[in-house]
Amino acid sequence: MALIITDECINCDVCEPECPNGAISQGEEIYKIDPNLCTECVGHYNEPQCVEVCPVDCITSDPNRIETKEQLQAKYHLLVSAK
Repeated sequence: MALIITDECINCDVCEPECPNGAISQGEEIYKIDPNLCTECVGHYNEPQCVEVCPVDCITSDPNRIETKEQLQAKYHLLVSAK
């Protein structure tokens, strides 16, 4: 499933450069994750890098975007082939 950034975000800027898919960007008030680009780092790393570096643990799974590891892998392959 894609990840979301909650209201606990402190805009520390550490998550955005860690995303290998460019899914994280600055929103109006806090950072946001584009669910169409988020693969939870499947295809790149074993763990989502944004979650690893977030100092306030404000990045969680999006219950509205449930995806299996296979679906995330397929999304990763589509993103890589589109580059």
